Amino acid sequence: MPALRYHTDTLTGFPSRFLGNLRDVRIVHPRPAGGFLRGHDARHPLLVLNDGQDLEALGVVATLEHLARENEIVAPLVVAIPSNGARKMEYGVSGRADYAGRGARAGEYVRFVLEEVLPVVHERHRVARDPAHSAVLGASLGGLSAFDLKWRHPQVFGICGVFSGSFWWREDSADVSAQQISRIAHRIVREAGPTGVDDRAGRFWFQAGTDDETEDRDGNGVIDAIQDTTELIDELAAKGWEPGRNVVYHEVAGGRHETGTWAGVFGEFARFAFGRERLAASVE
Repeated sequence: MPALRYHTDTLTGFPSRFLGNLRDVRIVHPRPAGGFLRGHDARHPLLVLNDGQDLEALGVVATLEHLARENEIVAPLVVAIPSNGARKMEYGVSGRADYAGRGARAGEYVRFVLEEVLPVVHERHRVARDPAHSAVLGASLGGLSAFDLKWRHPQVFGICGVFSGSFWWREDSADVSAQQISRIAHRIVREAGPTGVDDRAGRFWFQAGTDDETEDRDGNGVIDAIQDTTELIDELAAKGWEPGRNVVYHEVAGGRHETGTWAGVFGEFARFAFGRERLAASVE
């Protein structure tokens, strides 16, 4: 069989009635196509990438081709959705704008992904519909959006990856105490009911870098990018997720808030999301 290679189909000027704008959505699919699990219905796993314009900068295709050749992963189909000038309004948490009104269209962005983009992807390609084989990934504010997509729609996305997530996103910025308490992602997890968590409830992979920023709002010696991420993991753990098993944190010494750092950890996320043994176990 010839070596697996990725090929790109572009949905040029793809319109959204929810957002009222256009963008070029890239569907990056592996060939030769084929079943990814013995006895399973010849479908590839799915990876939706926020800020899809960074596909090359993150080294996504080269990394996936290498890992697939080494038989470490099942090659996913990638849907790279670029952001635009409305990024700070479209990315965020559905229905909960931040204190400055940013993220007001996050709910519409979610509908764009679920109701407009994914139906076209499923129509044109043999891609998994099982959430255990479907991931969403983003960095920075795109990471917050990825978390929102997975948290609110676990029936679609069972896997979430966040690089240097903007988990400082908050509803009140009056003082340090208000900033801490009103962080939106932390609050929606904290306010959720019991989950009865196991791997079927979903898996999360988080990354932060020690040089992501210098801000330390509460002066505890830990930069906000790291504290906001680890404290969100604490909230997930309180709901039943198990650190090291279905919620993973990777801290990069010297890691910066830039694509070079995120490209360096993309392969680790891909193994977590699409590792061959893990996906095989998910359908047993």
